[in-house]
Amino acid sequence: MTTTPAPAAAKSPAPPPRSVLLDPAFLRLWAGTTASGLATWALPFVLGLAVLHRDLGAAGLGLVLAARTAGFLAAVTVGGVLADRHSRRAVVLWSALAAAAAAPLLAAGLGRSLVLMTFAAALAGAGQGACRPAFQALTAETVEPARRQQANAALTMAVRGSTLAGPTLTALLAAFLDVRTLLLGIGALWLVAALAPGKGGVVARASEAAPGAEAAAPETASGSAAASGAASGSAAATSEKASGTPAPDAVSPSAAAAGSVAVPSVRTGFRAEFLDGIREARRHPWFLAGLAALVAVIALGYSATSVALPLISRDRYGTEWVLAAAMTAYTVGALVGALVIARLRPRSQGWAAFAGLGAYGVAPLSLMLPVHPAVVVAAYAVAGVGIELFNVPWFTATQREVAPDKLARVSSLDFLVSYGLAPVGLALIAPAIGHFGVTPVLAVCAAACFLVPAAAALVPTARHFARTAPVEERAG
Repeated sequence: MTTTPAPAAAKSPAPPPRSVLLDPAFLRLWAGTTASGLATWALPFVLGLAVLHRDLGAAGLGLVLAARTAGFLAAVTVGGVLADRHSRRAVVLWSALAAAAAAPLLAAGLGRSLVLMTFAAALAGAGQGACRPAFQALTAETVEPARRQQANAALTMAVRGSTLAGPTLTALLAAFLDVRTLLLGIGALWLVAALAPGKGGVVARASEAAPGAEAAAPETASGSAAASGAASGSAAATSEKASGTPAPDAVSPSAAAAGSVAVPSVRTGFRAEFLDGIREARRHPWFLAGLAALVAVIALGYSATSVALPLISRDRYGTEWVLAAAMTAYTVGALVGALVIARLRPRSQGWAAFAGLGAYGVAPLSLMLPVHPAVVVAAYAVAGVGIELFNVPWFTATQREVAPDKLARVSSLDFLVSYGLAPVGLALIAPAIGHFGVTPVLAVCAAACFLVPAAAALVPTARHFARTAPVEERAG
């Protein structure tokens, strides 16, 4: 007698992924990143209040801010190497604590010792620089790949929101608190940045706890398997892995999914490890093309508009309102761009990102022409939207494609180029405007903003910010 097997129960559809904003580990990371961004922005503003209160001279302000920038540039590469050598959480902790320790030193030197303030500003900049690449790598360890774009959008929205609301909040606090107390408040923000984030590896622990996780993945991931994107047992897992991210040592599947650091068997020198990060960056043509496009937009476009906008607001329109409205519109546009890209998944994300970056060219273009002030404000809003349509996919692709054990070093190159060349552009644009005039300089800068990202989009692998197209693109 044969029996008819019972029909298998219909499988219920997989639930949609939970929002990253409901993840406690990410919320802790978000709080720390937001606090560090707010503290970074607030320091120049509070020191400007010290100039207004005659506790600091204009020349002293310039020296202190220059020392902070020098500290940042000196520490960002060191922080990248340390974050790949050691725990990313530990690097965030100690670098943020260093920045927090600088705040009482700044308060103690205010009005008394410019030397002490300069040293403290360099320490604050060093703490800021060391924690930036560590935060980028810690994001990859805390958030699984499917939700990283949303996570990066939430992080950039927090930074832009701080920029938008920060001046008003600081001005209100300045009505009740003196500058020294505000500096100590900046130190408290750095303490939040140091203590709020949790340990990395949340993604690794989640993948280890998933039933059948070990059976679904190979025991080791060799560099060639990672480069071809065929190390996973399913198409969905393949699309989540970073194609083209070979690691020098074998990595467990859970560590590869989390982006955790593979501990090298032999510790090499600092210089060798930094050069290894440069070699990893060179493996990704889209990354080098993106850096070149960023240099053009930051060193030329952003620097030109920073110098020209106050002049044009005063000379052409006869009011400071255009300056304030344009900068506010830029920040609001960036918030809108982050909201859009949190949900948007373009099929050719690299091309879409470069188009957003090139949109910054409308800002210098609007300053060239005798247009209504509303056009200038609208152009800055478009530039703000575009910059985040680039930033969020750029950070997400870096976290996905770069070898996990070199992620912090490659991220430090990004910050080094972005922050390092901005002062150079500002130093050169002002003399160029004085020699050639505002309109020719703006024309060259606008052309560079349009043309360099367009050329970068033609580089191999730039279309998808990846060595290979996504699975759904290849299937189509």
